[in-house]
Amino acid sequence: MLKILKKQSGGYCDGLNRRDFLQIGGGGLGALSLPSLLRAESKLVDSSVDKAVIHLHLAGGPSHQDMFDLKPDAPTEFRGEFNPVHTNVPGMDICEHMPQLSTMADKFAVIRSLVGMQNSHSHFHTSTGYDKRNLSNVGGRPYFGSVIARLQGTTETGAPPYISYIGGEPGYLGPVYRPYKPSGTDLKLRSISEERLSDRRKLLGSLDQIRRDIDSSGQLEALDSYTQQAADLVTSGTVADALDLKLEDPNVVQRYGSKYSQLLIARRLVEAGTRVVTIQSGGWDTHSNNFTSLKTRLTELDMGVSALLTDLSERGLDQDVTLIVWGEFGRTPRVNSKAGRDHWPRLAMAFMAGGGMRLGQVIGASSKNAEYAKDRPVHFQEVIATLYHNMGINCETSQLVDPNGRPQYLLDHRQPISELV
Repeated sequence: MLKILKKQSGGYCDGLNRRDFLQIGGGGLGALSLPSLLRAESKLVDSSVDKAVIHLHLAGGPSHQDMFDLKPDAPTEFRGEFNPVHTNVPGMDICEHMPQLSTMADKFAVIRSLVGMQNSHSHFHTSTGYDKRNLSNVGGRPYFGSVIARLQGTTETGAPPYISYIGGEPGYLGPVYRPYKPSGTDLKLRSISEERLSDRRKLLGSLDQIRRDIDSSGQLEALDSYTQQAADLVTSGTVADALDLKLEDPNVVQRYGSKYSQLLIARRLVEAGTRVVTIQSGGWDTHSNNFTSLKTRLTELDMGVSALLTDLSERGLDQDVTLIVWGEFGRTPRVNSKAGRDHWPRLAMAFMAGGGMRLGQVIGASSKNAEYAKDRPVHFQEVIATLYHNMGINCETSQLVDPNGRPQYLLDHRQPISELV
């Protein structure tokens, strides 16, 4: 049953009683955030740009020297158990447990000299390029998906510009630029009929005056005409269809395998108009049994990523969609007593594809035991600057204003990777 909220004495400083505020009903407040985002589009950058980023975070810290930077001539305690195999690009050898990717190395680039990491299990660093303490006094640095949502807004399809399966921090941009999770009420209102959705529209309308009273926080911004646009998105099924793999060719679904079906959903979401999709694969924190674990992990990754590269190419999306695959840091060059590798923030790797980049190359080089960047160190922020560049955003000139009214550059390292662009 709908309940219209009124100001009361007591409760919060905005005059609302907590119990009444929560009695809006399931999905009520969840439906507010999507209209907020639709209303908050920025005109700083051309929003007609039809580009996208798929971000795959390998949670735990993938072992760089067991994937794309093997050291077969290193001492046994460093080398590990895996052997390199040649790819279709001369000089670019990768792990034997990624045979499908070895046949399409011309479709991706590998960075072997990634630096600037933090020794922390978090996707914050790979999503911002910064330590969590940076600008913490004004809300912190926003994830790059939130920045893109702020600068470019939605596409003509009206799909949410930033969708993340692992959440994300909008930082000083505020909660209106928080990413959307596919299981949330913004994307699937749990089989709500259009009649009930109409009731919820009426509820949102009745809350408009409350927004005007307490909108200083920005939490309930946009209870206006964009509510209708959000409702149209829910009922049109654009995003819901993208999430439904039953609508995909079964042969394509099978190609991705069960572990990385989210990569297929990501491709469907960017086709539906989402600008940034972030997904995560766990199990890469291999302090013990590194090689036993990676035999499975790498085989699954090989299947999923090769399927996505093929898919993007066949559908003509490889010039417009950028894929980035990486984790929060690398792993120790020396294998420990438990046949594992520990955290190693001094060096990591990144895998990039699509985006109209110059692919089929290795960027940078590590030392003989994969301990540090020997040639062409690439900072984490340079990778994110490249993602912005591929989206049509110039980090040299683009700035956003923080809550204190100060303009902030998107990054400190603002140049994209020259070898790629």
